[in-house]
Amino acid sequence: MKKKFTEKSRTEKSWKDRFFDISVYGIAILMMVMIIYPLWFIVIASFSNPADIANGNVWFWPKEWKLDGYIELLKQEMIWRGYLNTIIYTIVGTFIALVVNIPAGYVLSRQDLFGRKLISTFYIIPMFIGGGLIPTYLVVKNFGFLDTFWVLVLPFSVSAFNIIIAKTFFKNSIPESLWEAAQIDGCGTIRYFLTMVLPLSKAILAVIGLWTAVGIWNSWFDAMIYISNESLQPLQLILRRILIANESLLGTASGELASELRRLSEMMKYAAIVVSTLPIMCLYPFLQKYFNQGVMVGSIKE
Repeated sequence: MKKKFTEKSRTEKSWKDRFFDISVYGIAILMMVMIIYPLWFIVIASFSNPADIANGNVWFWPKEWKLDGYIELLKQEMIWRGYLNTIIYTIVGTFIALVVNIPAGYVLSRQDLFGRKLISTFYIIPMFIGGGLIPTYLVVKNFGFLDTFWVLVLPFSVSAFNIIIAKTFFKNSIPESLWEAAQIDGCGTIRYFLTMVLPLSKAILAVIGLWTAVGIWNSWFDAMIYISNESLQPLQLILRRILIANESLLGTASGELASELRRLSEMMKYAAIVVSTLPIMCLYPFLQKYFNQGVMVGSIKE
């Protein structure tokens, strides 16, 4: 009797496990569809006739392939200059952010740092209290960064959130015994950090690097506030200007011309999203394995 009861319990448990697994996979697939489909729809909409989209005739594949949106968008010479500016801003800004935030996080993770808690508090306070747009603008102006290349890569390179993430990563991933062994061999602090800590920190470097790169690539508001020189404006701001200019043209046109401009404007909107998003999305697969590891380790509570 006892044996039959045990086997029955195992059978009931296995059905519960199967139900749990099916539920988890079902939720995961549903979330994946909810994330992927809007991105896919934007891609197919950029190749579709706006009338088909408005009438609900486009769901999973373009009913009629059209490249008018991309052709008109890429005809704009300023697009290529904006692309080059954004690439330079992203590379330089990400490098500076890593140079600033990673060492700061490592220093705060060291137990022998004098006043470590006070310094950590100093970094945490700006996360909740900010000066606002006008004081920030005045600071940027007084430092001479206004309307220069450096305004998008230097003033906002320090991130208290990234420093705390890096600090937690170093504290939980780099053993103190490694530093003690390095000291015995006569290794100094800077050499130890460069030759031993950084090679073991690819995960957190990838995480902070990707976060920073995506933020700089998608940034347009800071450029709108601090840059008036068209030759220095990034891609996102230039795309915004083009779309606003198209909307203005729609108000002055009429008849068939207005219909054609409206069609091109709608196609260019979707094309602009694809053009501005695709390069940074292509970067993610190369950093995914480090990204997942760094987020999990860096998020462990002290």
